[in-house]
Amino acid sequence: MIKLDIHKVLRAADGEMNLAVNIEISKGQLVTIYGDSGAGKTSILRILSGVLVPEAGEIIVDGEPWFDSSRNINIPPQKRMIGYVFQDYALFPNMTVRENLAFALGSGHDNKIINRLIEIIELKELQDRYPGTLSGGQQQRVALARALVQKPKLLLLDEPLAALDIKIRMKLQDYILKAHQEYGLTTILISHDIGEIIKLSDYVFILEKGSIKRKGSPAEVFINKQISGKFKFTGEVLRLERQDVICIVTVLIENTVVKVIAQPEEVDTLKVGDKVMVASKAFNPIIYKVNGG
Repeated sequence: MIKLDIHKVLRAADGEMNLAVNIEISKGQLVTIYGDSGAGKTSILRILSGVLVPEAGEIIVDGEPWFDSSRNINIPPQKRMIGYVFQDYALFPNMTVRENLAFALGSGHDNKIINRLIEIIELKELQDRYPGTLSGGQQQRVALARALVQKPKLLLLDEPLAALDIKIRMKLQDYILKAHQEYGLTTILISHDIGEIIKLSDYVFILEKGSIKRKGSPAEVFINKQISGKFKFTGEVLRLERQDVICIVTVLIENTVVKVIAQPEEVDTLKVGDKVMVASKAFNPIIYKVNGG
């Protein structure tokens, strides 16, 4: 269990903002913090990692106080057992992939975890290469493995896939989910990609100007209703066609264009460009508008 109850005044070009957040995250959850740029999302991760110190509050992780202003407790970053992945891969250019992982693990530790991570994240063919010879997606896989090598209590992901194309991003989402489940991690993700959030997250916090305004499952937060079914895909409306008593909605899902038959009342609020979720119900596709897209 992670308890975060902190207050921090953030200073930006357009003035001050009060970051006041009180949240609890269950052990083993993958949660997302979603919100506009400048809402304070990255500051929350920096506070959890210990590189940014709040003015007041506490951070409790598995019963251990990492920060408590009332008791003058502030555990340094290197003792917080955190894995942190950014958009900037920050790999050592003069070390091979395996050497980057070994350096992060440190001496005196069992390097079996390096072999396991190389297997999980499919780095075997890359392990003897240097970062400068790798693509952006490959470097991000190495950065993820490096963050996991010390078996962190908390994995922080700050929009790590935002700069990658859709095909590579989806593959890396699979790696993140596999590693999160295999190692029983507690993971906090920052993402603006609603499809990514729905695919990966157990729970979502909506942050607006330093405060949590909404929270719940991805379906509750973005669609305002419980979604069931054997498949769920998010996409973008390309076209709406009314034909007699039905409507045909053309949706771009990843790199595929699909057509969904819907009732007029289901698409009354839809327009071209809207983000939607297509889900199954009794073998029929149902379309839902996604809020915040």
